[in-house]
Order: sequence, then structure tokens, then C-alpha cells
Amino acid sequence: MKESKTEQAVRQILTDIGEDPDRQGLQKTPHRVAKMYREVTVGYHQNVEKLVNGAIYDVDYDEMVVVTNIEFYSMCEHHLLPFYGIAHVGYLPRGKVIGLSKIPRIVDMYARRLQVQENMTRQIADALHEILAPQGVGVVVEGRHMCMMMRGVQKDQAKMITSTLVGSFKEDEKTRDEFLKLIRSSRANPF
Repeated sequence: MKESKTEQAVRQILTDIGEDPDRQGLQKTPHRVAKMYREVTVGYHQNVEKLVNGAIYDVDYDEMVVVTNIEFYSMCEHHLLPFYGIAHVGYLPRGKVIGLSKIPRIVDMYARRLQVQENMTRQIADALHEILAPQGVGVVVEGRHMCMMMRGVQKDQAKMITSTLVGSFKEDEKTRDEFLKLIRSSRANPF
């Protein structure tokens, strides 16, 4: 079977770093790496509308909804190295809520693309704001970046925290404080 362009590129990288892509342990590596890239970038082949699949419900509820500690795995667009961590997502409904499992799916959709954490944080918030038209949205993402850990400055304890606040989460100090307090509480008191 003919190698894909990705497999050919991986074979070339192996050669360029001084390896023999035909040695036993590396013979299938180009195929495995090509398959891995398809898996970790599946977000390019997804969109919010299909992902949500109509799971938006009319409700008489206007208090904060927060989903915390959503694990994610992504790839840095600058070095093609992984970054990973947790996302915390909250919104203040305006008569509509989204199915609970859809929030982690939205996080995964954007994480499964070549990314920078700042853009991913904004994309998650924008998607929820667009599909729900809530009073506000808050997203906080905590990430550890292999491009900082295993190369460059080599700081393995450094953590990046990004946030995007929209609507009442940005404009109303009480709403923002409640969101941040709920995040802190969930981290301190896992069940």
C-alpha cells in the first residue's frame, strides 16, 4: 500500500534526525504517527451545530450553570507538541440550557485542533455565546505545555491560565466572583 504524504513526511523526519526508518522498531512509525495526527486533530472535521445536535432546551432557569475540571488534550500550533489541562465553563442562561455532555464535547472539538490556549479559550466561549445567547459566559482554561516543559526554558511546573468572560461574566463583578468561587470550590472539594 502506498504511503500517505504524512507518512512520507514522518519517514523524512526520521531520516533527518539520524534514524533509520526501516529498522524494526520504526518500520510502522510513519503509519502510526499519521493515524495519531488524524485522531488528535479530529476537531477540524467537527462543527458546533452537528455536535450539539439539537440538545438545547427551553427552561425556566436563570441561575449559573458551571461545568468544571473538563480534561482536554491539544497540540501547540507553534511546535506540534502537546498541551493539556482542564477547562472550566459557565454560563448564565436566558431561558435555554444545553445538554450537559455537550459542553465537554465543545471543549474537545476546539482542543482537537492545532491551537494556542488563548484562542481555544475564546473559541469555547464564543461557541456557547452564539448557540445559547445567554446572559453571559465564562471560560477558564489551565494548561501545561510540553513546548515549555521538554524544550526551550524547560519549566515542568509552569501552568498557563487563560480566561474569556462575555456579557454578565465580564460586566458584573458579582457574577464573575460567583463563577470564580465555584471553580475554586470544585478544585478544593472533589467528590
